[in-house]
Amino acid sequence: MSNILKWSLFVAMAGFLFGFDTAVISGADKPIQTLWGLSDLQHGLFIMSMALWGTVIGALFGNWPTDRLGRRPTLLIIGVLYLVSAIGSALATDPLWFSAFRLIGGFGVGMSTVAAPAYISEIAPADRRGQLVALYQFNVVFGIFMAYVSNATLGALLDADAWRWMVGIEALPALVYTLLVFLVPRSPRWLVLNRNDDVAAAHVLRQIDPEVDTDRQIAEIRSADERDQQARSRFFSKRYRLPILLAFLMAFFNQFTGINFVLYYAPRILESAELGSNAALLSTAGIGLIMVLFTMLGIALIDRLGRRTLMYIGSAGYLVSLSIISHAFFTDDLGGALIPLQLCVFVAAHGISQGTVIWVFISEIFPNRERARGQSLGSFTHWFFAAAITLVTPWVLGAFSGGPVFAFFAVMMVLQVLFVALLMPETKGVSLEDIQKRLTAGTAS
Repeated sequence: MSNILKWSLFVAMAGFLFGFDTAVISGADKPIQTLWGLSDLQHGLFIMSMALWGTVIGALFGNWPTDRLGRRPTLLIIGVLYLVSAIGSALATDPLWFSAFRLIGGFGVGMSTVAAPAYISEIAPADRRGQLVALYQFNVVFGIFMAYVSNATLGALLDADAWRWMVGIEALPALVYTLLVFLVPRSPRWLVLNRNDDVAAAHVLRQIDPEVDTDRQIAEIRSADERDQQARSRFFSKRYRLPILLAFLMAFFNQFTGINFVLYYAPRILESAELGSNAALLSTAGIGLIMVLFTMLGIALIDRLGRRTLMYIGSAGYLVSLSIISHAFFTDDLGGALIPLQLCVFVAAHGISQGTVIWVFISEIFPNRERARGQSLGSFTHWFFAAAITLVTPWVLGAFSGGPVFAFFAVMMVLQVLFVALLMPETKGVSLEDIQKRLTAGTAS
């Protein structure tokens, strides 16, 4: 196994912990509410949503340690946060302590969406960058799938305290991940620009590719940075308006596909459709498996077909599935396996497109010095809208039928097609420095 693949896999395990942490709470949902006698409001605030708010905060401020301390130290901190969260949640004696430890885990999730894609993009060669960064997203969906499998297994084997083992077992992969991060080097681009350590950077570059001309590559990194520094632009300035707009819209449309609406509330959707036994087709493990398989397909194709092509393919899948589901609700034609089948098409479309592309694309489009802040902006946008949609969904489902809801998301996907066609550049096979030149050329502060 090459060094670059090995290091990418080690770092991408942060995504596995992200997916596992966000999904594992589903197994502890009802047992915890019963154990501590929580009202629906208390349960939603202290148990179910606390990690999500931690994620928003972690994404917003994750750029600070990623830039100041470095990519690798931040990845180590993330591992410790997951470890503390898992052990603390399992041993919690009341809802306040449980929510505090879930909040800590949320910090880790948010920070991982900043540091891990940034690190992998900075060590990856241009022709493999898409696949290597997308390993992070694959690990996210694989972590979700394994959390569902773990919950089902532990629930069948253990007694009423099974929920403690469900949330606590995350400590094992968290410990393994933390130890593995010690084996990865610092980012060569961070070493050049933040430590002025060309010798250490050259050593890492030679480990990545023994035949690389390290002097030329380091010179390119410095040259791109000097051009950027000469402009003396603040992050929120005219110079960076295009990458900022691209990151915001990519993250915005990721959530307005309706993916969290579907994943979190599929049982309610199916119940409103009165599908009965057909609901088995959309068990949580089934959704997770479909996402894993089509994310794997997306990873295989992202450096062959490109980011924009995958977005077009996914948009077509979104539009077809959302439109058919919306029409079924409007016409009250809810029988058979139509809606479960189309929800599976929807999840597959997400796995092969937005699910694979988002963290790759956002990690590519910002200059080296601004990558962590750009990643933080994209991550915060993603998690802010995820939280907002999750909060309003119960009200939406009570006020509207599935018809207008799915029609709304279909309209959003028409706008996504326009975004891809008119604004989104293709970054396949292009070096980070050349992408920087293309997206900031001709602009001033």
